[in-house]
Amino acid sequence: MLLLGDIAPSLALSIQVGAVVVWLGFVFSLSAILRQFGNNSELVRKVVHIGTGNVLLIAWGLQIPLWLCLIAGGLFSAIAYLSYYTNILPMLNGVGRKTHGVFYYAVSITLLVALFWRIDLPQFAVVGVMVMSWGDGVAALVGQRWGKHSYSCLGNKRTLEGSLAMLGVSYLIVVLVLSLANGWLGGGSELFHSSSHHWLIALPVAAIATLFEAFSPGGTDNLTVPLSSALLCYTLNSGLTPF
Repeated sequence: MLLLGDIAPSLALSIQVGAVVVWLGFVFSLSAILRQFGNNSELVRKVVHIGTGNVLLIAWGLQIPLWLCLIAGGLFSAIAYLSYYTNILPMLNGVGRKTHGVFYYAVSITLLVALFWRIDLPQFAVVGVMVMSWGDGVAALVGQRWGKHSYSCLGNKRTLEGSLAMLGVSYLIVVLVLSLANGWLGGGSELFHSSSHHWLIALPVAAIATLFEAFSPGGTDNLTVPLSSALLCYTLNSGLTPF
């Protein structure tokens, strides 16, 4: 983990904010370029979806404090809510549907930060958000490009190929984040030292995330998937390791 405690607080804060701003600038610039060259709106939206989710990984790595994360989360939530009614950020809008999904996404990030940053276990917030951002993002793109076997759950149209992609990506995300946490918290050289239980925890977490992604109606998967996967991961991990 990048430690900023040995430098001036004002400089540390500048580095933290600057890193997030640069990353978000890159994400939105890339989405604008993709739109300019006529790429389909689902691809553009998922680039933003995945890219914004990675901000929490940056916040974890740079040890951005809780208060700053909450301010950013509140601002993101407000913008996301307004984007439902106005055209603030057109790349956030869904494809062929109008839901509060982006708002739920912002709220879930804020809630997870408030919960897990406070108890100094940010890796579980990162698990929830990245399972949603990468798992759901890849699932949508795979389903759109290669989906051949479709099914419907509570009005949601899904494909078997997309759901399998969600399961696989979510599984890998959980393993990688928990392994990184083990390495950062255990001294770096122990990156995969005691990670055998990570492979066991990852399966039920990925499965529940995939089920919620399939069954949650009206964009609520952006709330149910990150919260359920983070809380389940925390519960299972707490039962297997002495956090």
